[in-house]
Amino acid sequence: MSPMEAQLQYKSPLFQMTQTTPTCLWNDSASVEELRYSIEHGAVGATCNPSIAVSVLKKEMPVWKPRIQALAETHARATEDEIAWMVVEEMSANAARLLKPIFDEQHGRNGRLSIQTDPRTYRNSDAIVAQAVKFNRLAPNMIVKIAATRAGIVAIEEATYRGISINATVSFTLPQAIAVAEAVERGLKRREAEGLEIATMGPVCTIMVGRLDDWLKVVMEKQNLSVDPGYLEWAGVAVFKKAYEIYRKRGYRIRLLSAAFRNHMHWSEFIGGDVVISPPCAWQRRYNASDIEVVPRMDMPVDPKIVDTLLKKFPDFQRAYTEDGLSHAEFDTFGSSRRTLRQFIAACAEMNEIVRNVILPNPDTE
Repeated sequence: MSPMEAQLQYKSPLFQMTQTTPTCLWNDSASVEELRYSIEHGAVGATCNPSIAVSVLKKEMPVWKPRIQALAETHARATEDEIAWMVVEEMSANAARLLKPIFDEQHGRNGRLSIQTDPRTYRNSDAIVAQAVKFNRLAPNMIVKIAATRAGIVAIEEATYRGISINATVSFTLPQAIAVAEAVERGLKRREAEGLEIATMGPVCTIMVGRLDDWLKVVMEKQNLSVDPGYLEWAGVAVFKKAYEIYRKRGYRIRLLSAAFRNHMHWSEFIGGDVVISPPCAWQRRYNASDIEVVPRMDMPVDPKIVDTLLKKFPDFQRAYTEDGLSHAEFDTFGSSRRTLRQFIAACAEMNEIVRNVILPNPDTE
C-alpha cells in the first residue's frame, strides 16, 4: 500500500469507526478480492451464503470454472448440488485463511468466516446441526449461520453446546433476536456445566434490518396504506436498537450484527455499539466515499413519533418490535422470513445451474 493509499484508508469512515469505537466491520461477501479491500479498511470478519456464492461465481467465473471442472472429475458420482456445496465450502475456506491472523490475535471473538447452512433444511434441526458440525471442521475460524426458524432455534442451542460459534440469520424481529440469545445461553450453560471451553467462542445474531423495511413497504402497497415513506426506513433500526438495549440489560453473551443494507442509517445509527455491521463491499465503498460523520449514535433513540406511527399502522411492525409479538412457531411464516428463505432456496437452484452449465454445457447455446 502506498503512503497516499494508507492516508486515504485512515481517513475512510469505516476505518475510523473500527479504530475509535467498539463497533466491528465484517464483509458481507466471501470474494477474496472484496475481502482484501474490506480488511484494509478495518474488517475483522466475512460471510458467505448461497446468494453470495452465486454472486462470487458470476464475478469470478474464470477462476471458478476450472475448479468446478476439477471437482466434477475428482468426484465422478457427485450430484450438481453436492459439487455446488463443495464450491461454497472451498470459497469459504479461502476467505477464512485471510482472516485467520485476526482470529488468532482476537482469540476467536472476530476473524471468522460465516458460512450458511443449507436453507432448504430450515424445518429440520437434526439436518441443520449435522451440517453445522461439518462446516465447523472446515477451518478453526468458522462461524456457522443458522436460520432463526422454529427448528433453527433448537439447532442453535445444540450447535452452541457442541462448541460451534453460530451466526443466526433469516432474523428480522425482536422475538427472534431474544429466542436466539436465549438458545445460545442455554447451549453455553450446558457446556459450562460439563467444564467445556467457551472463552474463544464468538456467537452473533444477525438482524436483517433492511429486509424488515422491505417487507413493510410491500405491506403498505398491498393494503393501500399511507405513511411518510421516510418512516419505513427506520423500522429495522428501531428493532435493532431495542434488541441491543435488551441484550445489554440481560447480559446475553452474544453480539448483534446488522445486515441487509438499504441506506446509510443501517450503519451510521449503530456506530458506537458493541455490535457488528456487515455491509457488502459496494456499500462499504459508498460509505468510505461519503462525508457521514463517524459519531456514536447507537444510544440515540429513534423518534418516538416514528415508532408510534409504525406500531399503529403496521401490525407486522408491532409483531417485530414487541418481545412476545411472535411465537417460535410463527418465525417461519413471518413475511420477511418467507421472502428471504425463498430467495436463499432459489439461490441454491441457481448454484446448481451454474455447476450444470460448466460440467454439462447446453449444446444449443455453444
